[in-house]
Amino acid sequence: MVIGYWLLDGETPPLQTDSNRLPIAPWMLITEKAASHSLRFLILSALVNSTIRFVRTSTKKQQWDFMAGVTLRTPKLNLPALQKDLEGQNAEQIIAWAAETFGSGLVMSSSFGIQSALMLHLVTRIIPDIPVIWIDTGYLPPETYRFAENLIQRLKLNIQVYQSPMSPARMEALYGKLWEQKDVEALNRYDYIRKVEPMQRALQELNATAWLAGLRRDQTDHRKTLSPIEKQGEIYKILPVLTWNSKNLYEYFVKHDLPYHPLYDQGYMTVGDWHSSRPYLEEDEHERDTRFGGMKQECGLHLPQTPGEAESLNSSSL
Repeated sequence: MVIGYWLLDGETPPLQTDSNRLPIAPWMLITEKAASHSLRFLILSALVNSTIRFVRTSTKKQQWDFMAGVTLRTPKLNLPALQKDLEGQNAEQIIAWAAETFGSGLVMSSSFGIQSALMLHLVTRIIPDIPVIWIDTGYLPPETYRFAENLIQRLKLNIQVYQSPMSPARMEALYGKLWEQKDVEALNRYDYIRKVEPMQRALQELNATAWLAGLRRDQTDHRKTLSPIEKQGEIYKILPVLTWNSKNLYEYFVKHDLPYHPLYDQGYMTVGDWHSSRPYLEEDEHERDTRFGGMKQECGLHLPQTPGEAESLNSSSL
């Protein structure tokens, strides 16, 4: 379905004076008679619940410019059937299916962690201009910022950086150094302020209906339960490398000459904020034991947004 709005030469657009926004009517048939009036026709792809916003005019023939203000509707999919079908597809096929299904509503996220180059390379080979959401907590190691900048330039990423509206200094003044309080509730508060709220805002502002993420089943107990497509709130989560293992990762990195995060050479198997990450030790049972002082395996970004989320966040055996 295509929707739009048209104006005749010299006609003033009927803008709403209170909000300066104009609801677009459903599809309007353009006839030869209408076309003869030299209309200017604004096409906005197959979307619903859309608006256009008046931006400015030029004095020549009342020429109007508009900006699309679009709200995408999440497509209704047969989730159980898709979970079964996509289980047998390879990563490239899953990404291509997602691009065709969700179009401009598809985004991806990256933490610019140890193996982030893989997903960024894999996805942008198929969807070069996909929005890449990066949640900058303000506490990332210097190596992460430099690593991210190198990948942004090398892969020409359409990077979308989001941060908490609360600065690190303000957060520490109000709540202290939450990561030092040895308390799961404090860590949950930290994660919500610095990670979860910015991600939720990013998905909303980018009109995301689907989110590509590099989760793998071998990372946490929670992730072992996932399928290649899940639904988190109103957003579909697409996980193209869910079934990959260490051998698959290594072979892809070698084949495409991709860099690991520089802290990998210092013994880090996973890296997040500087105060909550450490190198892997001989006594560690799992790589995620090196995060959050071993108290948590998930930061909340990839947990279901349901009434039971708090209980899941508090579990150290997700």
